[in-house]
Amino acid sequence: MAQRIREDARLIILKELGKQTDERLHSGQLTAALYAYGGIDREREWVHGELDWLAEMGAVTLTKPGSVVIATLTEKGARHLRRAIAIEGISRPSRGGE
Repeated sequence: MAQRIREDARLIILKELGKQTDERLHSGQLTAALYAYGGIDREREWVHGELDWLAEMGAVTLTKPGSVVIATLTEKGARHLRRAIAIEGISRPSRGGE
């Protein structure tokens, strides 16, 4: 169950980044989005860990100005959202993008 929550959270993060004009959000915004769209209620440190994992996979890049982490969607992350590739450890998006 914990692994499924992580995989779903990673997908929600990528989707939220993809909705932004500049394809980036800070960790506080992502923490709120995880709760709003996935019912995933975790501390910011947990979200930071998932962002670090996504960065290691090449799905996002991170900027860390102080205690906040800013994530930016990469082309690889966008390709996962389009279902052009599958990144192991991130839930697959539905075909309709929902």
